[in-house]
Amino acid sequence: PLFSSPRSHSGSLRRDGPFLRGPPVENALDSEDRARLAEVREALKKTPPQRRHLIPVLQRVQSILSYLPAEAIELVAAHLNLSPSDVYGVATFYNQFRFTPPGRHPVRICMGTACHVKGGEIILEHFERKLEIKEGETTPDREFSIDRVACVGCCALAPVALMGETLHGHMMTGKVEGLILRVQIENDKKERERLMEKGLKEEGLERERERDDGQ
Repeated sequence: PLFSSPRSHSGSLRRDGPFLRGPPVENALDSEDRARLAEVREALKKTPPQRRHLIPVLQRVQSILSYLPAEAIELVAAHLNLSPSDVYGVATFYNQFRFTPPGRHPVRICMGTACHVKGGEIILEHFERKLEIKEGETTPDREFSIDRVACVGCCALAPVALMGETLHGHMMTGKVEGLILRVQIENDKKERERLMEKGLKEEGLERERERDDGQ
């Protein structure tokens, strides 16, 4: 059933189901996330294990991780002596909490009245098609995520989309692919520069070894 408990038969939290606002990203916890979980554990130690602290604790965890992965939910539940499903039930009630990691280039589509009237939904659907994810989801490589937001206060530029902190006004479907391609080109450039720098370092080390061997 659609609203079945998010707990598995073993009692641990499931990584799928309706409580996750979009499918979980493969290998959802990367090395940075796992390092930040240590910070979450330290933050929990400073919080009394009382249910009334649940919302502030969830806000603190999200400020550290940028989202609420299942592992963090389980840590919070254990600390506050609650079941993971209880914690999820509270967290999913509030729009401020997200359960998938935000992309490095978050795409936010304004759905204020002006943007909605001028085609905001169409812009959102076009981003979804090009990135092959739905609103509230993140691409497997974590480069992009898509969310709808309330009015951003730029109604004269409707429809509006934000990529990262950059606002793009008078959006058209034809602009969507260009914005995505621009990010991909920049990423490719950074990767080439990284590989070139790595190659130069390795070449320098090899020359040093050759000089040492010749002495």
